[in-house]
Amino acid sequence: MGIIGFLVFGLVVGAVARLIKPGRQNLGLLGTLVLGVLGSVIGGVIASAIGTGDIFELNIIGAVVAIIAAVLLIGVVEGFMGKNKTVSSRH
Repeated sequence: MGIIGFLVFGLVVGAVARLIKPGRQNLGLLGTLVLGVLGSVIGGVIASAIGTGDIFELNIIGAVVAIIAAVLLIGVVEGFMGKNKTVSSRH
């Protein structure tokens, strides 16, 4: 899979993760793309580590792990964004 395919898959992973994650996320298209690509990399590394394929190879286990990782990353980003809003609103 080329770099364009990897980015498109990352965007799809990010979009699916945002649909799965409950509540409203304050992420734009670029944030969704970045978190989806990071989730895809994590999914590819884990799939490669357990021997189901290469990091850049599209497979079911890598895709599922990528979506789970992207959902978790969205939660982490929301946590950091929530802390920043709380701190800045006190001043």
